Amino acid sequence: MTDPAMSPAEFEQALRAKGAYYHIHHPFHQAMYAGRASREQIQGWVANRFYYQINIPLKDAAILANCPDREVRRQWLQRVLDHDGTPGSDGGIEAWLRLGEAVGLSRECILSQEMVLPGVRFAVDAYVNFARRACWQEAASSSLTELFAPQIHQSRLDSWPQHYPWIDPAGYEYFRTRLGQARRDVEQGLRITLEHYVTRAGQQRMLEILQFKLDVLWSMLDAMSMAYELQRPPYHSVTDAAAWHRGITL
Repeated sequence: MTDPAMSPAEFEQALRAKGAYYHIHHPFHQAMYAGRASREQIQGWVANRFYYQINIPLKDAAILANCPDREVRRQWLQRVLDHDGTPGSDGGIEAWLRLGEAVGLSRECILSQEMVLPGVRFAVDAYVNFARRACWQEAASSSLTELFAPQIHQSRLDSWPQHYPWIDPAGYEYFRTRLGQARRDVEQGLRITLEHYVTRAGQQRMLEILQFKLDVLWSMLDAMSMAYELQRPPYHSVTDAAAWHRGITL
């Protein structure tokens, strides 16, 4: 006999409990909030996280391509526009480039992706590929790490200006904008999730999908910790050069 499905309230509680594994708890983030991060570490985080930012609209476009529901597509499209921008509105990718400039990186350096570590690239690519292959509901539900995102954006706004006065405050616009956008996106993603997963097996699968997304975010920071905290970037034992690939099509 199979276990009965969780009620919507119980299922939502189980989803929110996954916040215990959100990357806000990663030592790399904890160091940034506490003012212990070096300039190199913050710049490395911004440059590597840019790869995630530019892939968010690709992930969302994949969900749109697989979704036959016009009303869902009309609502989900806003996520692409939030990052890519519209005429008269730059969008989140441009805001992240300004954050990069605020921490002392050039736009050319960020756009070149020369600082993107292979561990970060592999984690992000795995997420985009999942969104392309999965049914649209599962891909949409994987975005529910947004449940925990407002807290992480607010923590940066609260702690960075205090600890890192060398960062141009104009660079914080991305975090301020995402506070509202993330809350809106949570409502949509949570509604889809609670409506789609109505069996115990389906709910357990969704919890695994959410854990996969948490794994992506945590693995990105593991790669950055190795490179910028432990001074052990890829190939550190054989060369001081950044020998890793730069995103060729494989």
